Amino acid sequence: MNAQRVDLYHDQECENLEALLKQRIYAFNSQTTGYFDGRAVGGCMRSESGEIIAAFSAYTWEGCCEISHLWVRASHRGRGLGHALMRAAELEAMRRSCEQVVLSTHSFQSHAFYEQLDYKKQAVIQGQPKGHANIVYAKSLKDQN
Repeated sequence: MNAQRVDLYHDQECENLEALLKQRIYAFNSQTTGYFDGRAVGGCMRSESGEIIAAFSAYTWEGCCEISHLWVRASHRGRGLGHALMRAAELEAMRRSCEQVVLSTHSFQSHAFYEQLDYKKQAVIQGQPKGHANIVYAKSLKDQN
């Protein structure tokens, strides 16, 4: 074994590596914190022909839901699909006893959308990507019904 050699991966190999890393880091984090309730959740909406036109993916772990991705096909935006997906994610998070939802979006994406849904800006990381910003939001679910 050469400890100095780094094998670089691309595309599918990276997806496999990321899955491995998620498992290993979750195992470490769970052992360290004593919290073993991490679970993925996702949902989608389909067209009449069965094609996915909107979807989200998220992860819940000890009182927090992190939304990784939210997408609505451009031709279906402005019809409430994003709101419906977010509501479904929040309801599932509450069902799993989460007290908050966190997510990030870019300055050129949907930050106004999340603010309409009562998400509060927590951090702004300038230059991610160059010329734009990554914005981190959180929403408390403690008083939701």
